Amino acid sequence: MLKALLLDLDGTLAETDSLHFCIWQDFLRDYGLETDRNFYQAKISGRLNPDIVDDLLPQLNADEKADFIWRKEAEFRNRANRLTPMPGLLDLLDWAERQNLKLAVVTNAPPENAEFMLRVLQLTTRFDLIVLGDDLPRGKPDPLPYQEALRQLNLTTQEAIAFEDSPSGLRSAVGADIFTVGVASTHDPSHLEQLGAKLVISDFTDPQLWTLLQQRISPDVLVTSRH
Repeated sequence: MLKALLLDLDGTLAETDSLHFCIWQDFLRDYGLETDRNFYQAKISGRLNPDIVDDLLPQLNADEKADFIWRKEAEFRNRANRLTPMPGLLDLLDWAERQNLKLAVVTNAPPENAEFMLRVLQLTTRFDLIVLGDDLPRGKPDPLPYQEALRQLNLTTQEAIAFEDSPSGLRSAVGADIFTVGVASTHDPSHLEQLGAKLVISDFTDPQLWTLLQQRISPDVLVTSRH
């Protein structure tokens, strides 16, 4: 029986990919790196900042890498004060609460960004748990963040559905053996399917999602969605 929804943050709760892309372009250009969309999706999207900077800017020392990450994320927060929830997200959260489902955010976002985004989106009180990759020995694409969410919520893999938009996130959730829905806000739907998404949606208004959710809720607690 379904007992929890586990959601990524960037690109899943809100469309932030275009903003992150522009900021990475601006910052990497200072180091002679030109970033197009394909490069961004292959090398940056969904990964932990230290791993990205280690790969792309190996010439920097540890202090310089930390400063680069701090400035990049501060610029994100400076530009991201008008974020809006992904279409259908609030309906999904309302529905989950009516079913008494647990709600968790599982993200590679830096702690300051996670707090900032949830505040801007007015979602700070909506989640039972927030799992940060920065707080764990390994972040996405490792399965550990989702395994940690299941552990803290005392759930089996069969009792949760994960929502992810990036290849890194898909690998993490699928690697944890959780039924995973791909949110095609940042990547091609076929790519998400290849990575193991059982269903791919454009956003949370997709009728296929609501059919799936109804199928995963036992009849005695079913509340029909308005979708």
